[in-house]
Amino acid sequence: MTTAPVDLSPLWQLAGLGALLACAPLLWWHLRSRSATPQERLRALTLLTLFLTFDLVLFGAFTRLTDSGLGCPDWPGCYGSASPLGAREEIHAAQSALPSGPVTHGKAWIEMIHRYLASSVGFLILVLCVQSWRQWWRQRRQAEGVSVSPGWASLTLVWVCMQGAFGKLTVTMKLFPAIVTLHLLGGLGLLVLLAWQAQGYRPQPMVVSRGLRWAGWGLLLLSVMQVSLGGWVSTNYAVLACSEFPTCQAGQWWPSMDFAHGFTLWRELGVGADGGWLPFEALTAIHMSHRLGALVVFTALLLFVWRLRASPDAGHWPRRLSLVAAWQLISGMSNVVLDWPIVAALAHTGGAAMLLLLLGSMLAQMQQGRGLPQRSAAVASKQTALDSRISIP
Repeated sequence: MTTAPVDLSPLWQLAGLGALLACAPLLWWHLRSRSATPQERLRALTLLTLFLTFDLVLFGAFTRLTDSGLGCPDWPGCYGSASPLGAREEIHAAQSALPSGPVTHGKAWIEMIHRYLASSVGFLILVLCVQSWRQWWRQRRQAEGVSVSPGWASLTLVWVCMQGAFGKLTVTMKLFPAIVTLHLLGGLGLLVLLAWQAQGYRPQPMVVSRGLRWAGWGLLLLSVMQVSLGGWVSTNYAVLACSEFPTCQAGQWWPSMDFAHGFTLWRELGVGADGGWLPFEALTAIHMSHRLGALVVFTALLLFVWRLRASPDAGHWPRRLSLVAAWQLISGMSNVVLDWPIVAALAHTGGAAMLLLLLGSMLAQMQQGRGLPQRSAAVASKQTALDSRISIP
């Protein structure tokens, strides 16, 4: 059974449902922060949106790992309906024709729940943008300084709209690997944007040397490249191309690999550069590239943590980064030796998201500390202890 890839008839129903789902966290935010200052209220809303966006990224990974990305083969609804309930006959027909295919009742619900959650996060970001501009206008009228420009919230709103467009392309282009990978990176970029804004509402300047600050930016760039490789592994289903660790296949350290086919970026799922089936050697090349990239990033991260520990202003950042590095190492190995269980795969995706989130927050503090004199180790230690009591970790 064929269906139009885009049917906008249920669009407003989905938008309304997303707004309705967002009412519960918005009510919780309003009640918890009604006695706080306007800036603290904005920070609380940003952190709430950040938390729910992190959950959305994990649920998106769950959708991909359960092969539910095409559970509803059209966008934004499901066979032109706002929920799988209105498409029971179409889903039943597709499932009967191909019981193990991409369209089943379970997969349809997983895909639509992902879209509902994405709509609610988009509505929260819209509210955050409106509140940011209201606060900016109020402070401007009262001739007060504005700590965080509303331009950041506006950029976040534009970003989430683009993320929705990539979500559409994910479906209409039938899980095109490059589009799915960009969709994953878009979600992680949204986390970094929100983390940066949250730090701006409660500045905690971190004074480090210029070289260490540039090293942090370099580590973020390396991490983004490695996450991109990880997304490429996942979207091409190349995780099990190597079934051993630290070797790859039958004890081989350097198995036969086809980088030309594996890293032809603009191609359909399972298709090689020549239009034929993607060879197994290409999957091996994708997997091994991610392993080598992990070695580079892990080494760079440890070196950065070692240098950061010597900084009086480092606080808890070395420990946090070390824990995430260990988490990624263990979850990554578990994916291989345990045959890619969903729990390990979700843990690995969550670790990647947390690494970028932490790096974004840390770099925001480093940028706030630019031009400030470095404190002594004793003063920094006392300030860190005080911050740990009054700040949200």
